[in-house]
Amino acid sequence: MGRFSPRAVIKAVLIALALAVTPALAERVKDIASVAGVRSNQLIGYGLVTGLNRTGDLNRFTSQTLRNMLLQLGVTVPPGVDLRSKNIATVSVTADLPPFAKPGQMIDVNVSSLGDAKSLRGGSLLMTPLKGADGQIYAVAQGNLVVGGLSAQGLAGSKVTVNVPSSGRIPSGATVEREVPTGFAQGSHLMLNLHTPDFTTANQVADVINRTYGGNVARPLDAASIQVNAPRDPAQRVSFTSLIENLEVNPGEAPAKVIVNSRTGTVVISSHVRVQPAAVTHGNLSVTISEKPIVSQPPALSGGSTAVVPRSEITVNEEANRMFVFNPGVSLDEIVQAVNRVGAAPSDLVAILEALRSAGALRAELIVI
Repeated sequence: MGRFSPRAVIKAVLIALALAVTPALAERVKDIASVAGVRSNQLIGYGLVTGLNRTGDLNRFTSQTLRNMLLQLGVTVPPGVDLRSKNIATVSVTADLPPFAKPGQMIDVNVSSLGDAKSLRGGSLLMTPLKGADGQIYAVAQGNLVVGGLSAQGLAGSKVTVNVPSSGRIPSGATVEREVPTGFAQGSHLMLNLHTPDFTTANQVADVINRTYGGNVARPLDAASIQVNAPRDPAQRVSFTSLIENLEVNPGEAPAKVIVNSRTGTVVISSHVRVQPAAVTHGNLSVTISEKPIVSQPPALSGGSTAVVPRSEITVNEEANRMFVFNPGVSLDEIVQAVNRVGAAPSDLVAILEALRSAGALRAELIVI
């Protein structure tokens, strides 16, 4: 029996440790799916921001809003009085009401200018009801704004603007007044909805749940939904859901896709993109037109006059790019290397991928956004 050298033993131990600490690709159920009915709700309101340093609105509907507010507070403004002031601004107030939010809890709100206010910095939002899609009031917002942007202008007209000073945020700026009922504790089962519908992932989530709890506790209904039998008691249902969402699943790999952003030139190619045998050549044709006018001088005693005559020079250059060949089943890395070898830009890569797709050689879905 041969003896192992110390270096070989150390190498074997390091490989074993590396394999032992290799992280699994499993993901928790809570990271890839959500419980049906457990969702946030959008709220919106119309309000008035006061206390601005002469950076507010100058339009008429802002003064009308101020007049209506004063009337509700018992102050009657005489007709004909112009209430336009640079210290106030009309704003839209939005917020997301999280699931299970209870009356008395605080939520953050976003405030955005509706008029021609230059900045909301230093402003304070007056009490603003926030309504849901059904027209009911679910929260009331009020407080001082936090504005990340700023704007400054000199007397000569020079102006500097950093970020967006016409919008801000009020942390914990709204008080929840009404709870939105959910169907979490109703019925005899839970419905898990995958964030990215996939038949393989849906089947694996159901398998993991069934292996953990036995029987047919879970069953996939389609590529996005898994129905899970759950206790009727609310306390037991919460515990059961907590255990379910912490189970780990190996999600199915995404299908092969090539996504092209036509506005920015960004190209994203998934790892499973494959190309059938194909030969590609790509060349750039550049045409340069330059204007070099010349001065025409008439002969002496000819009676003519000096004139400027236009003269154009046109140059056509075509880059001599090499042809490259895609072998059967080439991977993403090979595609990128082949395209980079001929110096193709991202726009050239898009043209090559479109041509490959038209030729039936690209085994992936080409999506242009």
